[in-house]
Amino acid sequence: MNRPEHMGWAALWGVHGKWATIAVAILLSGLALGFGGAAEVDTDPAAALPKGAESATVVRLRQQLPSGQVLPALVVYSRDGGLTPQDKDAVTADAGRMAALAVGGRTPPPVFSGKGDVALLTVPLAGALSNAELTEAVGRIRAEGRAGLPAGARVEVTGGAGFQVDLAAVFQGADITLLAVTASVVALLLLLTYRSPWLWLVPLSVIGVADQVAAKVVAILTRTTGLTVDDSTLGITSVLVFGAGTNYALLLIARYREQLRLHGDRHSAMTGAVRSAAPAILASSATVTLALGTLTFALSPFNRGIGLAGAIGIVTAVGYALLVLPAAMVCFGRGLFWPFSPKLGQADPTRTGPWARVGGAVARRPALMAAVSLGLLAVLAAGAAGVHSGLSQTERFRDRVEAITGQETLSRAFPAGSAQPVVIISRTAAAEQVRAAAAGIPGGPRVTIVERTPQYTRAEAVLGAEPGSDESFAAVRALRAAVHAVPGANAVVGGAEASDLDDRDAAARDQRLVIPLVLAVVLLVLLALLRSVVAAITLVLTVVASFAAAFGAGWFAFTHFFGFPALDLSVPLLSFLFLVALGVDYNIFLITRAREETPLLGTRGGIVAALAVTGGVITSAGILLASVFAVLGVLPLITLTQIGVIVGFGVLLDTLLVRSVLVPALVTLLGDRFWWPGTPGPAVRDAERAGLGHEAPVR
Repeated sequence: MNRPEHMGWAALWGVHGKWATIAVAILLSGLALGFGGAAEVDTDPAAALPKGAESATVVRLRQQLPSGQVLPALVVYSRDGGLTPQDKDAVTADAGRMAALAVGGRTPPPVFSGKGDVALLTVPLAGALSNAELTEAVGRIRAEGRAGLPAGARVEVTGGAGFQVDLAAVFQGADITLLAVTASVVALLLLLTYRSPWLWLVPLSVIGVADQVAAKVVAILTRTTGLTVDDSTLGITSVLVFGAGTNYALLLIARYREQLRLHGDRHSAMTGAVRSAAPAILASSATVTLALGTLTFALSPFNRGIGLAGAIGIVTAVGYALLVLPAAMVCFGRGLFWPFSPKLGQADPTRTGPWARVGGAVARRPALMAAVSLGLLAVLAAGAAGVHSGLSQTERFRDRVEAITGQETLSRAFPAGSAQPVVIISRTAAAEQVRAAAAGIPGGPRVTIVERTPQYTRAEAVLGAEPGSDESFAAVRALRAAVHAVPGANAVVGGAEASDLDDRDAAARDQRLVIPLVLAVVLLVLLALLRSVVAAITLVLTVVASFAAAFGAGWFAFTHFFGFPALDLSVPLLSFLFLVALGVDYNIFLITRAREETPLLGTRGGIVAALAVTGGVITSAGILLASVFAVLGVLPLITLTQIGVIVGFGVLLDTLLVRSVLVPALVTLLGDRFWWPGTPGPAVRDAERAGLGHEAPVR
């Protein structure tokens, strides 16, 4: 008999090849970790806006104006009941002292609200300041403001400078926290799954290295290809690597444990494990990778960044799971599984375990089980009624940093829209016509020309509608239509409110395009893997139903328990992608095993046997993946909290209800028609099943 190390890829974890594989993995990983460097996080405001958005054009043009070379720090003074004369004197004194920090050595006079309870002092800082220099400058402004302020008055620094400093501080150390919490959760769940004091260390170490290598590959691409990422993108990528990589490891180790009961030689057992697990793992990883790849067609830079970075993470995870993990596992004997080490010739306990009883119960009453499952999913999906998307800048972060509270103070004290006016940039020759056209739209906004160069003129329009409202967005659309109609003006409209509108339009367009692409990718992978139209369509419909239920339950939780005002614009699309692409993994693991069992046991017996032998590992994988996504809640973005809740709950639904009850019930009801037009592949009758490996000594 040929030794496994002479059989193709099996040589990678053969008697001698395993050490070479590990040495190469250590070398390549070391090179990536040593020379990958840190990711370049793009702080250009235009880079965060949708591709082709008019608001991004405004940002680019404004950078050519003198005002584009400064970053304003807005110092907001307030007192309940109104500012006192002493407060106003302190504000005036601050204007003189803070002029030393301002570009040009002066600040504009402070502006007082109509009620006299809030004052605004603008300190223009140099836009070219590094993050460290900007943090120091904002810190000095805050110290100066508080130093001479009478007791009872408040001072808050907001504006572009305040937001940039505060949000950077919020994310400071967040990546380390995310990694530590994720690794701790994975370690705990692996320890509970295997009940071995050391087995969990092997997959955790391999996947942990894969996570860091993926991060370094992404970092290299940010410097060489212009890939745009931010801290949240890197966080999601890390979660994907840990979640998907550990899922693949769980399936591989479960197959390895089975093969150790059939083979005396652990290298032969690993060959059988990889041979049987690889098709499902490769199909699963291909589904997720291709689904993430559809995000490259999105307009949103955030979505595109997650698509490319996430795809890199998944490819890295599956590479380490199928190449490095087998070599690492066979370096140790059966004692790695102690105290529950599998023994040669031992019966597989899963065949008669609790999941076998669940499968039997479902197979006896498939119609009732399917009806109850679908009814429960429908009830949960109904929670999505009245869903509202779109968070303002001040609503996107859970931490109430000073820049956010300062912005809210401004919004309460000054007319709606005055804190963040709409920006209009046009050719100077037509500036007056543009101003008149803008002022003439319904609602009569106050339009003021604030900056003029020989080429371009910047005007600001204060809208009367509440920021973020449908009326405000309608006003921006009307404003754009009016100024675009001015001949030769080349006018464009931007600013915070226009950027929010562009984000909404891009999100709606991305959903219309990407969601069908994701469904097509998943369907095509299932067709290629199962060669069954009925099976592929059935499985896709089940994961879509799971997403609808998770989305409805998530929205109900956000409104009734979390108090979130709305979903972030990217949440529906990303939640759908992650749930459908990752959720179908468990169906792939289940149905590929059913294809192996069906030729021997029939369709009904095959699905029951498949559920029996995969139930434990898939349940462990689902709980682990759900827990890893829940870890996104340690980051301060409400966006990530919402994605973590929806995807985490959806994965649990997929694991405990859809894969365990609904899919087996539907397969039983459909019978052999489930495999139409193909038939299940031949049962595994290779040397491992025939027991040819028993001649080898136990190792």
